[in-house]
Amino acid sequence: MSLLEQIEKDVIVAMKTKDHIKVSTLRMLKSALGNYLIQVKKDKAEDSEVLGIITKQAKQRRESVDSFEKAERKDLADKEKAELAILEAYLPKQLTEDELKTAVQNAIAISGAQGPADMGKLMKILMPAIQGKADGKRVQEAVKALLK
Repeated sequence: MSLLEQIEKDVIVAMKTKDHIKVSTLRMLKSALGNYLIQVKKDKAEDSEVLGIITKQAKQRRESVDSFEKAERKDLADKEKAELAILEAYLPKQLTEDELKTAVQNAIAISGAQGPADMGKLMKILMPAIQGKADGKRVQEAVKALLK
C-alpha cells in the first residue's frame, strides 16, 4: 500500500472516530499534495514525493510552534504540536546524532569534499540517502561541523 493510500484510509478512520485534529491535518496534507501534483502536472505522486511534502509540512509546523511559543500563545503552539505529531507518524524514524554523523562521514568519503566550499557536492550525495530521516537544519549543522 502506498503512503498516499494509507493517508486516505487514515482520513476515513479519523472521520469515523471524530478525531477533528487528525482529519483537518490530513486534509491539509492532501491539499498540499494536490497542489504539488498540479504544479508538476502529474496524476499520481510517488512515495518519495509524498514524503517530501510531509517533511515540508512538518517543518512548517515546527517553525509555527517556535513562533507561537515566542509570542506566548500556548494554545496555538499546542495545536501545531498535535498536528506535527500526526505528520511525524508518516515520516521514517529520525536519525540519531551518531547515525547522522556516520551518514555525513560516508558522504564526505564518497564526494571527496575537503571544506565548506564543497558543501554543495556533499549535499547532493547526502540528502537523497537521508531524505525525511533528519531535519535539514540538523543536517546542515552536522555537515558544517565535519567539514571544518
